[in-house]
Amino acid sequence: MGLQKEPSSYEKQLLALGRALQALREEETADGFIKITLDYLQAEFDYGLIWLALYDWIEHRLIGKGGVTPVGDASFLKQRITLNPGDLLEQVVIQQRPIGVPDLREEPRAGEWRKAAQKFNIQGTLIFPIRHRDRCSGVVLLGSPLWGTSPHSEEKVRLSMILGGLGEAFSQYETEQQRQHMKRPDEPLLSLLAKLRSLPSLKKRLEAIIEETHRFIAPSRTNVYWYEPERRYFWRRLGNRDKNSSGGDHPPDVGIPVQEVNSFYQALTADQLVSIGEAHSSLKTEITGRLMQQIQARSLIAAPILFQGELKGFLAVEGSEARIWTEEEKNYVRGAAQLIALTAPLEEMEETVQQVKLDQALTSEISHALYSEEDWKTTLKKSADQMCKRLRADRLLVLLYNRDQKKFEIAYQQQPNHRRPVNSPLDNLNPVDWQMMERHTEAIGIENLEDDLKLLAWRQAFLDLDIRSLLACSTSIGKSLEAVLVIGHEVPRSWNRAERELLRVVSQQIGLLLHQLQLQCQTDQWQKTYQSVQWGLTSMQQMHQLESLERDAMQQIAQLLQVPLVTLVTWQPGRSIAKITAPVISQLPFGVLTDRPIPIHTDVLLQWALQTDGLMTLSIDQITPETRQWLNGVEIGQILVMTLRTAPDHDPTGIILAADRLGRGWTDNQLSAFGILVNQLAWCRRYLIMTESLLAQRETLEQLNWYKQRRIEEIYRILGSGVQRLNELSHQKDSLSSMRFQQILRYLGNTLTSITPQLKHEQWQFHSAYETIPLASLLKRSLERADTLIKQRQLWIQVHNQAPVNLGGDISKIEFVLHEILMVACLRSSSGARLDIWCRQMDARWLELSITDSGTIEQRLVNELQVGRSGDLLAPSMLDQPPGRHLAICQSLMQKLGGEFNLYKLEDKRVLSRLIMPIATGFVPAVNRQTGEVRRFF
Repeated sequence: MGLQKEPSSYEKQLLALGRALQALREEETADGFIKITLDYLQAEFDYGLIWLALYDWIEHRLIGKGGVTPVGDASFLKQRITLNPGDLLEQVVIQQRPIGVPDLREEPRAGEWRKAAQKFNIQGTLIFPIRHRDRCSGVVLLGSPLWGTSPHSEEKVRLSMILGGLGEAFSQYETEQQRQHMKRPDEPLLSLLAKLRSLPSLKKRLEAIIEETHRFIAPSRTNVYWYEPERRYFWRRLGNRDKNSSGGDHPPDVGIPVQEVNSFYQALTADQLVSIGEAHSSLKTEITGRLMQQIQARSLIAAPILFQGELKGFLAVEGSEARIWTEEEKNYVRGAAQLIALTAPLEEMEETVQQVKLDQALTSEISHALYSEEDWKTTLKKSADQMCKRLRADRLLVLLYNRDQKKFEIAYQQQPNHRRPVNSPLDNLNPVDWQMMERHTEAIGIENLEDDLKLLAWRQAFLDLDIRSLLACSTSIGKSLEAVLVIGHEVPRSWNRAERELLRVVSQQIGLLLHQLQLQCQTDQWQKTYQSVQWGLTSMQQMHQLESLERDAMQQIAQLLQVPLVTLVTWQPGRSIAKITAPVISQLPFGVLTDRPIPIHTDVLLQWALQTDGLMTLSIDQITPETRQWLNGVEIGQILVMTLRTAPDHDPTGIILAADRLGRGWTDNQLSAFGILVNQLAWCRRYLIMTESLLAQRETLEQLNWYKQRRIEEIYRILGSGVQRLNELSHQKDSLSSMRFQQILRYLGNTLTSITPQLKHEQWQFHSAYETIPLASLLKRSLERADTLIKQRQLWIQVHNQAPVNLGGDISKIEFVLHEILMVACLRSSSGARLDIWCRQMDARWLELSITDSGTIEQRLVNELQVGRSGDLLAPSMLDQPPGRHLAICQSLMQKLGGEFNLYKLEDKRVLSRLIMPIATGFVPAVNRQTGEVRRFF
């Protein structure tokens, strides 16, 4: 229970409280606040110990201001008590809530007050904070000799009100003191601005700014540091201690490498003020330690000196002791640094103007070189030499974007003789860097590639070649990215505004040249594609042989697509097996297995191609193991496939396949031309297949028609002769005539029987039957058939038979061929001329029969029989009409039968008809002597 001197009524207590609060509001000094409060507590509350202390938040301690003790010793009440973690007093200050202690003598957290309590015999204790809003101004300690003393609720209210009033009074007092002592940076800055106008040099202006800054802030030192961009370090240009030093300017005795304080440098370039004081730093601890060690200070304000975004240096106020910098001091330093930024360019104006003139002359020379008639590489070399010399750089690269490959190809690069070039191409930029290159209106500078994440896709490639700093600019600012001009340096450095502007101007000039070159390349590519398509269309239409068409088409497509492998996979309509046709392989690792049959219905690649209407692009990872058995090139990675299609109702008979390394791409022009050539190849191939088929059918039908015609003529001759003899015998009635009559009837019956196989098996195609006949019998029968013509023309025929052999094969057809050749020879011979028939056995399998005559024959007919007719089927030919037509049929028919027939004109003007026929040797396979085709006769 609380102790009071004497009981008082509630109204008296309120009056006393009101008077105390009113006094606090009217008082203007801190000591007055303390006296009023202590008087009220002593008068209204009966506590043996009263102590009031103010909180020093800088030193984190309590400063005693007075109070009451039981024994009258007040010296202890004025002491300063440092707050330690876990102390009761620190808990009250931090939490800003009152704490009650039953026995202060036994409280281990009471610190020095525990000893005081034991001395003054204080037990029950209350500790109240003096606070206003969230700010604690101090504490009040109330102690009693009684154990566990606790005030009533109304006492707590009065204590809270008086101490709250005291906290509010202290808060207002401190605010007013700060206002009165607040530094106003605007006045000295305005005065300094007026003073600077009359100073003649940059040094004098810097001295004035340093002097005024040092006077306003009163640090230990005030210095101006200048930035060296090429060597990337800060050096002390001028300080407040240099004014009195002898020998003129103070040497740059302090050098701060940017690499050691990179975040400090980044903050300055971002126009940020750097403040380092007691228990506060705007930099990381590691960087703070390095920087403070460099400048040998414990507190610092550094304001950047920036002009047009380019860092010139910084203004620094340095303290030898830890110090808390006010906002007014920071604002002043920033303003003073901006004054330096405004005045510094005046010193460099003449040098800047001269450099601008040199840069204009340089860009003019480059512009003249670009528009000269020299080779573009020579032009770029001259431009690169001038740019590297002006910017003191090691490398220059011109990167041209390939939209098809989505990579940057190096169109030109220049580097020192002892340095390796950058490998082409470079990877595509990520979306962030791409947008940066497109949207940036000036060159992009990277001071240290190891610390910068710009142009990340090229970073490692440049670092591997010791490129540490670079300047890059799009050659088409404000438009879509076409190319990039890059300047590289092997040591970290900064790029000033003039250098960035120069590269911007030159990059736009080079961009015009590159744009023209790109347009020329596109035109050349289109022209090349057009020529390829034109040549392909023209040559395909002129091809008359399927093999030549397929081979030439594959070569042309391989050249168009620039691929190491192009091949056809073809099959016959209705068949289930395909084969490799006309492969063009320029490199062995891109081979295919040409002799392996390919199942059409089960091969996945063929099925994908047949189900795709148009071009299909695949990677090797998509190809099944079954397909890889024939598509077995070890370096095949990217595949183009297209089906040979004609009309919608035509079944495809093949696909075309092109392959290259993985990741290979093709331009739209190449793919478009590829589609045109494939479509033309499909139609030409179909035309040739149909033409060859129709020609073969025509040839067969011509042969069949000729054979049947000669057969009918022979039957007509036999029947005519037999009927005539029957008529003669009909008038004779003797037994001999009757027997002859029966023989003739049987002969006629056998003749009719002999044509039964032709009527049955040779309606639309030949049917071969193996027979044998003595050569002498064949010659005799042929001469008997031609006997009438021989007698009519009074020809003398001499047979020279040195080969008593039997012939084997389709004798009826061979006999008609021999008869046709003999008849033609007789017809072209003059009346009374001589024909010689020579028979010579060539080997065990072949017989040569030659007929020589002295008749007249056109050389054109001989040539066409030997070489073949013209590829133009509409052109006139000696083989379209007899006898040439019949001789051509005999020639092709003998080839089918395995033999040969040729016509020659000898030097003595005679005509030689040469016939090669097979010799009977039992069951003998007849081999075509020209094609090697084997025909078996049964």
